[in-house]
Amino acid sequence: MDKIKIHGGRVLEGKIFISGAKNAALPLICASLLTDETVTLTNMPMLSDIKAMNLLLEQLGTQISEFDDFVDGHATKTYSYRTKSIKSLVAPYDYVRKMRASYYVLGPLLARYGKCELSLPGGCAIGARPMDIHLSSLEKMGAKIEIRNGYIYAESDGRLKGTHIIFPGVSVGATCNVLMAAVLAEGRTVLENAAKEPEIGDLARMLNDMGAKIEGIGTSVLTIDGVSSLHGTVHKVIADRIEAGSYAVAAAITRGRIELINARPETLRQPLQVLKDMGVRIAETDNSIIVDAKGCHLVGKDIMTEPFPGFPTDLQAQFLALMLTADGASMVTETIFENRFMHVPELLRMGANINVHGHASAIVRGVKKLSGAPVMATDLRASFALVLAGLVAEGETTVNRVYHLDRGYEKLEEKLKGVGADIVRIKNDEED
Repeated sequence: MDKIKIHGGRVLEGKIFISGAKNAALPLICASLLTDETVTLTNMPMLSDIKAMNLLLEQLGTQISEFDDFVDGHATKTYSYRTKSIKSLVAPYDYVRKMRASYYVLGPLLARYGKCELSLPGGCAIGARPMDIHLSSLEKMGAKIEIRNGYIYAESDGRLKGTHIIFPGVSVGATCNVLMAAVLAEGRTVLENAAKEPEIGDLARMLNDMGAKIEGIGTSVLTIDGVSSLHGTVHKVIADRIEAGSYAVAAAITRGRIELINARPETLRQPLQVLKDMGVRIAETDNSIIVDAKGCHLVGKDIMTEPFPGFPTDLQAQFLALMLTADGASMVTETIFENRFMHVPELLRMGANINVHGHASAIVRGVKKLSGAPVMATDLRASFALVLAGLVAEGETTVNRVYHLDRGYEKLEEKLKGVGADIVRIKNDEED
């Protein structure tokens, strides 16, 4: 497996282009299954998760074309998707185990074809993340669902039926899946306690461009009047707020200055406020966020993860690493996933002072220095936290199992090198 080696101690300064959002692109790809016309997605990130989802759709029968493109002078990708006819209604284990977001094919296939067989999904081991809300909601719309032999078997007799659904908990995945199912359902569907993440708004806007009738975008109540068919469209994927937040922390933790090109500050209000409260200078332009920590004295700040617009769970690990370099103590409370402190033992190897209380909270105390060490990545966002620690640690840090990073961070080493980091990827075949 590839490794990343970092020599810490460099102050980062420069510009980083923020790629299209992985968490927006994945459901958008699956939404292309809802029409027999072409859906073209621009500003697409080049990530292993995108490749895995494309392979799954090709297995179902989608024709996919890839094009080189540019956004604000930066190389990116455009993909076109057309599912004129279906080859298979089965999302098999070998595809789904690589990426949890594969479950986004369930709603579209059930809505358009009335049937789907989906392997129970895999993904990062940060918590159980059951699909109960997805399945119970689809059952309320008339689907018949069974789980056996590790597969979900879903079927509907004719079109799904619009209904009133109150989600028992805020779920991004369930909101996306049921929203995609509802656009082709018969009648009106009302989703209460829907997740409000920007990626859901991006999905809803594209669906409306395809002919759907969705109201309440950006709120916790979505009203969908089903239509008989959708048409194709061209859609630009929104910028990745988690990537932007991660590189904002890179600027802060190294006491550097980075301009995040293409970042959208309205999607990062809570994280940016935390940085300000810690002592970091933040400025916004028409097309960027400037994070300036040069000469700043940072103090610890308590954070608690919450659904959007609260502090995102996908930035918890990165901010925990930042707190290690601030004065005083900070409490980090995780309310979304029950197993999201797996990176803590690795940070302890580097000299961190962290006390985890159960699965819900951690007390982080600032330390005078971190020391480079070999560490093991456990999941996508925790991997970046280890990179951040390596950027400020004395000596060399080796991050193992970086395939996690490849799922969510495009050209990570290239972007960090561009702002002054001493970082290199060691390919598996380059090892002694």
